[in-house]
Amino acid sequence: MANNSVGNTWRILWAGLRALLVLTVVCGVLYPLAVTGIAQVAFPGKANGSEIQDASGKVVGSELIGQRYDLPLKDGEETAAPDLKWFQPRPSNGLGSNSVNTRYKLILSGATNRSGDNADLIRWVKDAKAAVIKGNSTAGHQVKPSDIPADAVTSSGSGLDPHISPEYAKLQVHRVAEKNHLTVAQVNRLVADHTDDRVLGFIGEPRVNVLRLNVALKELTQG
Repeated sequence: MANNSVGNTWRILWAGLRALLVLTVVCGVLYPLAVTGIAQVAFPGKANGSEIQDASGKVVGSELIGQRYDLPLKDGEETAAPDLKWFQPRPSNGLGSNSVNTRYKLILSGATNRSGDNADLIRWVKDAKAAVIKGNSTAGHQVKPSDIPADAVTSSGSGLDPHISPEYAKLQVHRVAEKNHLTVAQVNRLVADHTDDRVLGFIGEPRVNVLRLNVALKELTQG
């Protein structure tokens, strides 16, 4: 009886070990390789991170993740000032220097989790609105508070949104044109060319990918 019991135990263990080996090879090696191969053939751009390249072929970022366009950080500064010759994205999560994520860091993705009547959030939005007005008003064009869309002063749920609304892009046109010695018509045309419509015509809202827009702006100024 003892020998039969030991033999049955070993047969069960051997069967389990074989199943483990087979499933490891199938699920851990063959399946990932098959999915990766299909993705590389069918959707190479998405499979490789939806990378965006500049005119020289250099990868400058992903169309899925926002990034900032700042001046070099000066001594004594906690947060670098925005480089106003570029289109600016919406704020990353948190608008103050002590907030969760001001640099579009992937590891800190998430919402601020502050309610609409939170004192910090209200102060951040007011400060952001004042900065938008000051930064985008030019000698020939004064930005009014009523011109400012919500995405200019609030972050997205993830804090990593690579898009802005066409309204926010258009609000920046006069400043970008002045800083880059372009005409307003040239920059307006650039925004129009890089405005994506609703998905399938009815899903979501029109949007502008800031990185793609800035790559095109760089090509225009250097062309």
